[in-house]
Amino acid sequence: MPLPSAFRPLTVAPAELFTENLAAHTARESYFATRHRAVAWLRVVAFAASGAAVWWLFSQRQLGAAFAVVALAYAVFLLLVHWHRKVGYQREHYRLLAQLNQDELSRLQGNLGAFDPGTRYLDPAHPYTADLDVFGPHSLYQLLNRATSRLGHDWLAGWLLAGAAPTVIAQRQQAVAELAPDVAWQQEWQARARHYPKQDIDPRRFTEWLRQPDFFQGKAWLKALLLLLPPLALASVVLWLVGYSARPVLVAVLVLGSLNAVFRLARGEYFRHSSSMRDAMRAYHDQLAWFEARDWTSPRLRELQATLHTSADHQPASVLIGQLSRITGLFSLRESPLVAAIFNNILLWDLGCMWLLERWKARLGGHLDAMLEVGAELEALVSLAGFQVANPDYAVPELSPTPLEVTAEELGHPLIFASRRITNDFSTVGAGHTGIITGSNMSGKSTFLRTIGLNMVLAQAGAVVCARRLRLAPAQVYTAMRTQDNLAESTSSFYAELKRLRLLLELTATGQPVFYLLDEILKGTNSRDRHRGAQALIRQLHQRPASGLVSTHDLELAAMAEELPGAVTNYSFNSTIEGDEIRFDYHLTPGQCREFNASKLMQLMGIDVR
Repeated sequence: MPLPSAFRPLTVAPAELFTENLAAHTARESYFATRHRAVAWLRVVAFAASGAAVWWLFSQRQLGAAFAVVALAYAVFLLLVHWHRKVGYQREHYRLLAQLNQDELSRLQGNLGAFDPGTRYLDPAHPYTADLDVFGPHSLYQLLNRATSRLGHDWLAGWLLAGAAPTVIAQRQQAVAELAPDVAWQQEWQARARHYPKQDIDPRRFTEWLRQPDFFQGKAWLKALLLLLPPLALASVVLWLVGYSARPVLVAVLVLGSLNAVFRLARGEYFRHSSSMRDAMRAYHDQLAWFEARDWTSPRLRELQATLHTSADHQPASVLIGQLSRITGLFSLRESPLVAAIFNNILLWDLGCMWLLERWKARLGGHLDAMLEVGAELEALVSLAGFQVANPDYAVPELSPTPLEVTAEELGHPLIFASRRITNDFSTVGAGHTGIITGSNMSGKSTFLRTIGLNMVLAQAGAVVCARRLRLAPAQVYTAMRTQDNLAESTSSFYAELKRLRLLLELTATGQPVFYLLDEILKGTNSRDRHRGAQALIRQLHQRPASGLVSTHDLELAAMAEELPGAVTNYSFNSTIEGDEIRFDYHLTPGQCREFNASKLMQLMGIDVR
């Protein structure tokens, strides 16, 4: 199928591009919908005309001509069915392409509710995902994810769960840079898979099952029966239809039915595993064929393409997976009990499909896992490319060789969809540095911590970042921001936070660089203990390969800048009170905060503060 739209460079405004694509694809969908209805009526007319012709010829006792018309009508009917399906596919394809562009417009507007939140990947013990809205409602995963398959979702989630090595990040950046400019190619890739919605089953279960011993191993006699019995049974049916005895048919049904009964459990197992993968294999076939048809220049895309040609018989992966998708489709006959009963008791259909599947497995040589992983990685790369297309003003992060460097210009929160997003500059280099951020309530301290953390996660996944420039050294991000009570474990929020901080200390003791983001630490205890504990924690982290930010209302904590000059730096977010209004500028400012708004906020809520 040709590209659905012409190449558009990244200089085109994303909203304009997606709106134009939406209108164009909707128009094409309408065109093919009209053709689809026309072909449907043509089928009706052809059926009625052929029926009338056959009836007239029989009434005129022109039997030869009547049978000829029946044969011709059947051939025409098959051609019309094929044409109808092809037009139906095109109609659905353009509908899917239109929906893809509508989805992109929704993302630009911050309407993420319709997308998979990925809550299955949430883990309270993870170093940062729960605090940074990586998964869940209105999350980074919803903003990035353009994958369709279960394996593709897992790959993208894996990139967000753990930062990659610098060489891997660079490879992903190069691959995304090649994919991003060709929006039409990306959307064609996505639409091809969306034709097959039932892809939520993990294909790794299927490939693991395929590694089990073959059903036909040691059953040469059964293979011989598969070749011998169905033709005999079919011949007995034909003879019966032309007037011979029905006894051979009854014997055939009894023998074949007995074989089906003996192997009932194995037949059911093959059907369950194969039918669960039918849509996934069709999607992988269509997508990989699209990827194989193009020459790539970035190293990672060339490596992935080479992996798709490593089978034992050197056939492209799309061809092999296409064969598998057709075989798994043959098992679908069981979905119609009457048809399945006829075909199994005459042709041993299920057992024949099982043999075909095992012959295919023998030819593949164990390469299916690698091929599916290639498809999943490409889905993750296309997700990053789509994110880059939608945000052409975002920066490709630079990787720094200096440990724990984070230098950002005009850094913004990627999940804030304001017409004028507030951005900030920030820089820290090397281990043993802590930025203490003080500020009034609702001034932006927590949001800034998440801004830093989310952009570090994006950068270490290989994506562009919400900044004019970001230079960083890959490091383990760690957060302690949303600790809560756990009644099931009889854990208070304070104790939960202590456990979280203990994990941070254990992580920094391993020697790997850690960038921590701590929001209002030790808030569950009195001010004196909170101050002493926070000071002790910062001193301890100062001796380890770690740097980060700590937000607090505790102005006394800001005095650590004098105790550890050069290691502790004060920042603040400030507000101004004008009459009954509190105004925030959300700009990170050097130095500690001098004005707080809690009393004013309480007054505005009706609390008499004197």
